[in-house]
Amino acid sequence: MMFCAIFDAGSSTPLECQRDLTMKIIPAFALLASASAFAPASKPSNGASSMAAWKDDNPVGVLAPAGFFDPFGFSNNKSDEVMNYYREAELKNGRVAMAACLGWYITAAGVHPAFNSELSSDPLEAAAQLPFVGWLQFILGCGAVEWLTEKIKERPGYVPGDVLGASYWVDNTDEGWVEYQNKELTNGRLAMLAFIGILTQDLLFGNYGDMIFRR
Repeated sequence: MMFCAIFDAGSSTPLECQRDLTMKIIPAFALLASASAFAPASKPSNGASSMAAWKDDNPVGVLAPAGFFDPFGFSNNKSDEVMNYYREAELKNGRVAMAACLGWYITAAGVHPAFNSELSSDPLEAAAQLPFVGWLQFILGCGAVEWLTEKIKERPGYVPGDVLGASYWVDNTDEGWVEYQNKELTNGRLAMLAFIGILTQDLLFGNYGDMIFRR
């Protein structure tokens, strides 16, 4: 309520205030998460030759007809360290987006296993209604995953995004493994775009369910 009083004094009821505040906060976090994939790193550039070597060593993401997809040139003259950071960020944001799309439509379908099924089927409304203990669990859970990921990244031979250690048993000489990684990368890219559309649809038009089969 203190935040409502500071940021949204015009709302007539606490629920409206919470929803308005949520609508402002969630898009901001979404934009920050998207931007983090392209945040500059402090490592110096090694030039175009290093970039070419990185592409040769990392066939994942090189797909027909676009080839190495980088329409805005973020990879130009970047070092291996920076490119590994970009790939890690892209994979992480894609995985979060895929989980977000799944969770959104589970909520929109009326599936509410927690909090006595009292939360709204509109995910934005549900986020505003979520009690403090729910947000605490969410924050602590995400923090634990991030902490564990950072610890895993310290092991020798870590491959960006490979938190489960699959690269210890298989590498990119296996065409099946490369194909699997390409599927994850492209599905993650699609999910990031999809979630932006889903969020915009609810924020602007109040439509939060599946619009494909809606009459």
